[in-house]
Amino acid sequence: MKLVKSLLLGSAAGLAAVAGAQAADLPIAKAAPVEYVRVCSTYGAGFFYIPGTETCLRVGGRVRADYLYVEPELRDDDAIGFRARGRIQVDARTATAYGLLRTFIRLEMFRDTGAFNAAPGTVDNYSSLDQAFVQFGGLTAGRALTFFDNGDIDAQTFAGVRWNDQPNVNLLAYTFSFGNGFSATLSLEEGEYAGIGLPPAFGDVTAGRNMPDVVANIRYAGTWGSAQLSGAVHQLRSVALTDAAGLGFIPDTEYGFAVSGQFTFNLPMLAAGDAVWLAATYADGALGYLGFGGADVDDAIIDADGDIDTTQGWSIAGGLRHYWTPEIRQNVFGSYASVEYGAGVVGADFTEWRAGTNLIWSPVSGLNIGAEVMYTSVDIDDVADDETDDFWQARLRVERNF
Repeated sequence: MKLVKSLLLGSAAGLAAVAGAQAADLPIAKAAPVEYVRVCSTYGAGFFYIPGTETCLRVGGRVRADYLYVEPELRDDDAIGFRARGRIQVDARTATAYGLLRTFIRLEMFRDTGAFNAAPGTVDNYSSLDQAFVQFGGLTAGRALTFFDNGDIDAQTFAGVRWNDQPNVNLLAYTFSFGNGFSATLSLEEGEYAGIGLPPAFGDVTAGRNMPDVVANIRYAGTWGSAQLSGAVHQLRSVALTDAAGLGFIPDTEYGFAVSGQFTFNLPMLAAGDAVWLAATYADGALGYLGFGGADVDDAIIDADGDIDTTQGWSIAGGLRHYWTPEIRQNVFGSYASVEYGAGVVGADFTEWRAGTNLIWSPVSGLNIGAEVMYTSVDIDDVADDETDDFWQARLRVERNF
């Protein structure tokens, strides 16, 4: 028995030695190095390096819930409205020898019911490519904030007042930086169209455009705030029309324009974060730059001679933001606008003013809970009797940004 046990132990030891010698001859596979995500502090909080690249990425978004009450004109009108919005955005930035290379995408999703819709009792679900642009040095290409607007203005109004109101448009622009806060931009943009009307019914007779809106600005940004002067040229073309004798004709192409001065001023002497803003705009044949759309006004009408007669308008808007505490802030804002059509158009000229305030509580970073009230009055000129339309609206908002 001892002999058998000795033979077994000896055999096992021999096999172990042989196996160990063979294993020592095999190549050892090394574990792949772990590449941890690194924080990128170059462009602010929230950015990190995409592993294996020198590109910094930030993923963010927003959820917003609005609850609206608006004073109805007719019994058929909805007085209550519900809105839910979702936003996802991605910001990628890379430093290059030619300057910053940036790509930005923002998607918006909406669900509107009640007073948020034009048709009572309807539900509206839709999504939108809010922004999508590439910046390379001074070049901006894609869908971005129009360069007619001063992007530093943060009106913080829920319902909005009457100014260009920072719309996003498709554009191709180049910004020249002169240093010390001064810059200038030339931009070709898809434009903001209010259309051409044909009296007396004001049916739209706008023809296709063969040139973009040309927008330019001169801008200064400093520690005290910012100032911007902007201008835009807007083409007006009509489809072929028929005169009183039944003969066809095409009105000559006209060009509208808009100019604007927009300013922000920081007021740290009142409280940290306090600021005031002001925007004054004049438009002739380019009423979209006042914040009016095709449902509100026309850029021009066809006059009795068959010519395109431009519409003139102007607006002034402003607001004040004050922090009562670091968590509670209030905005007070208002606007006044005037629109005048050419000779021979009766009952279309009007003035409008809006005024409102909101109170916003931010108990934690990124969360805003606020309530707003606004009064709107529209006075329509008429040779017989001026017509005034005024109404109140109130809105509750819960919003989380991340």
